Amino acid sequence: MITLKNSMQIEKMRVAGKMLYDVLGELRAAIRPGVTTLHLDSLAHKLITSMGAQPTFLGVKGLYTPYPYTLCCSVDDMIVHGFPNDQPLKEGQILSIDCGLMYQGWQSDSAFTVGIGEIDDAKRQLIEVTEQCFWRAFKVACVGNRLGDIANAVQTHAEAHGYGVIRDMCGHGIGREMHEDPSVPNFGRAGHGLKLRHGMTIAIEPMIAMGDWHGTLDSNGWGFRTADHSACSHYEHTIAILDEGPQVLSMPEAEVQKALEGVS
Repeated sequence: MITLKNSMQIEKMRVAGKMLYDVLGELRAAIRPGVTTLHLDSLAHKLITSMGAQPTFLGVKGLYTPYPYTLCCSVDDMIVHGFPNDQPLKEGQILSIDCGLMYQGWQSDSAFTVGIGEIDDAKRQLIEVTEQCFWRAFKVACVGNRLGDIANAVQTHAEAHGYGVIRDMCGHGIGREMHEDPSVPNFGRAGHGLKLRHGMTIAIEPMIAMGDWHGTLDSNGWGFRTADHSACSHYEHTIAILDEGPQVLSMPEAEVQKALEGVS
């Protein structure tokens, strides 16, 4: 069941989103060759709890075991749900950080991918196109449009660059719970699917592979990586769909406007 949010509830989600934006900014500044993702996870947990918020991913029920960390840290061919570990990050890798938090009963979810030190042009373009996929999807997340319009915006832009759109993972509704209805796929037909309504809050999260879209699950029941071991990029924000147009709840509006510059 889809739960529509009123303006007061959306503002509470915006507060949680600003907290998450600040946490991810601190993490981004700490990422460099030689740093471990376990260190980043510890830093994220400290930052979130110091704000009076709770890390949402920690303890989430899984296929075999609850998720044991604050962050999902996915390196190179890992699509999502990579466990933080004590292996130092290496120059030329790419790292996706996915994080969720809850503040005063309201959730926010966001992810980004970044290069470790200097990366090659192919990985840099993958990251850029993945972010472009999000912003193209965001622009069509308007009242009266359909979920298929969001999905198709991601798919067409990614595939135009020869990339694979991950199909086994998708975005989701969000609010009191981290994962609510509806599911928000990254592939589909424009003009099809659920009609978007004022008050819907969703997480749009393109997951784009340099190679094929198929994935495979790690033995821990969490890590999900590309079957052909090609690099993958992930970008996500929590948004609200409103009569006056979509709004990003996990990024300040000034930064949203900068990101939208040049997005057709």
